[in-house]
Amino acid sequence: MRTRVLIGTAAAAATAAASLVAGPASGAGAAPASGTAGPRQFVVLYEPGVSDAQARAAITAAGGTVRSSNAAVGYAVADSAAPDFGLRAARSGALVGAATNRSIGSAPASRPARSVLERLPAERAAARASGVAPRAAAADRTFEPLASRQWDMRQIGATAKGSYALQRGSKKVLVGIIDTGVEGSHPDIRPNFSKVLSRNFTTDMRDIDNGDDADKDGLGDEPCEVEPTCVDPVDRDDDGHGTHVASTIGSPINGVGIAGVAPNVTLVNIRAGQDSGYFFLQPTLDALTYAGDLGVDVVNMSFYVDPWLYNCTSNPADSPEEQAEQRTIRQAVQRAVTYARNKGVLPVAAAGNGATDLGHPTVDTSSPDYPADAPKERAITNACLTVPTETTGVVAVTSTGISTRKAYYSDYGIEQADVSAPGGDYYDTADQKGDVKGLVLAAYPTRLARKNGDIDSAGAPTSPFVVRDCTSGRCSYYQYLQGTSMASPHAAGVAALIVSQYGRTDTATGHAAGLTLAPYKTEGLLTGSARNHACPAGGRYDYRRILANGTVATATHLCEGTTDRNGFYGEGIVSARRAVS
Repeated sequence: MRTRVLIGTAAAAATAAASLVAGPASGAGAAPASGTAGPRQFVVLYEPGVSDAQARAAITAAGGTVRSSNAAVGYAVADSAAPDFGLRAARSGALVGAATNRSIGSAPASRPARSVLERLPAERAAARASGVAPRAAAADRTFEPLASRQWDMRQIGATAKGSYALQRGSKKVLVGIIDTGVEGSHPDIRPNFSKVLSRNFTTDMRDIDNGDDADKDGLGDEPCEVEPTCVDPVDRDDDGHGTHVASTIGSPINGVGIAGVAPNVTLVNIRAGQDSGYFFLQPTLDALTYAGDLGVDVVNMSFYVDPWLYNCTSNPADSPEEQAEQRTIRQAVQRAVTYARNKGVLPVAAAGNGATDLGHPTVDTSSPDYPADAPKERAITNACLTVPTETTGVVAVTSTGISTRKAYYSDYGIEQADVSAPGGDYYDTADQKGDVKGLVLAAYPTRLARKNGDIDSAGAPTSPFVVRDCTSGRCSYYQYLQGTSMASPHAAGVAALIVSQYGRTDTATGHAAGLTLAPYKTEGLLTGSARNHACPAGGRYDYRRILANGTVATATHLCEGTTDRNGFYGEGIVSARRAVS
């Protein structure tokens, strides 16, 4: 069994992590949940140049109680029972405004459908009900056991005769997974996972994070997996999303399962997502700050910051407080991204799964998704931004299917798409009825596979969406998913290869010993080495899908731009081989 790979010695890594001069706001997510509605919790953004002391005084004057602060980026986490606290903060000369972080003792009755698209539940259920046993994995004895199933790696040239022969990544390159967590014990993640450097900036919420309906038994809030703190270990993932992402980036070449894009880099869990799939503002800001202070080279962000899918600055459909909140979210994430980039981090993000031209959005029906769980329909324009995807300095990634067409669900846009990468498309088939082999295969925690009914009591998969590999003598599991969440880590992995190939020794104070490359150089090589891909003939693509229930879904997406850059593919499909050769 190979041991966990750390950057430098464990002592050096711990010292580097502990020496962060201006670390993230600590303890902000640890507010205890109660059975009755309590004060709301906010992220309060300072005006540029305002000191931490001045901002804290202004927060108090507005009716808030400061829990923690991050002076480096300029924000605090505060509680307030004042119904107009956000407006009070916005009127203060020292504060930009406030955004709801979470409610203390009050939460939605059901979890958001964050994984519905990626897991394709109807298709999984239909496959399981059919009684057709999953086919055995085809072996590729010249490489990893499940390599034959990795069309995604072949699409970007991450193969034995491609980038793996030239550059597999360096242990001195840190890739941050800002997600729902990483199952560090998975056999195809453990060799490249750094538990010492990983951090969890979330606290599980008993009312939403412990099942699809935490109160289904009528007994009140369910216990957390880790009591009494409700803070999961840094090597745990109770959703599976972050583990899939991490595996795509950096599963090692070790004779087990699959290999990632950059199979020799170091994976760092920088958790900002709840078990339920929410990504609140404070953990996101803390994660980006930590990534910068630690010296992470690339971060992957396959999410949007709740509660607004689109953040508008002055939408008449929103109340003055909601408008102020959205302005705060936009500015706060921009400030954190800028901070991280200035520290050497390249942020890479999923474009989104709304099948929407982000340059011409028309309606948002999902916001706000927290805390009232009662989204409203509102008209929107291009002035409204999805964060962090449309945050300046973030590389936005659209998704391709096995044929290289833009995936039917992928958001796109001539202004927004930077590059594209394989994210899977179940219906990218000749008969349009779907094929699991057109999705992206990556690591799946055994514990979750069993909990979700994807393996039986003997450990055998119950669905073709799940694959087991026991080649090494110890069985590990993998699941097929699709989404721009799966496309983004391919691009992040290529970026990690670029830093491994062209980086220099990182001597910045406080950074873990490793390599570094200016983010603009990494981004330039990432986009410059991508393979150009033209728009479909006529500038449009007509999608047709025959769903699990037999109904037919159709949609038409319009592609703007040229072969060099367009709304479907950005600068092109990322190429691991071209990036390092």
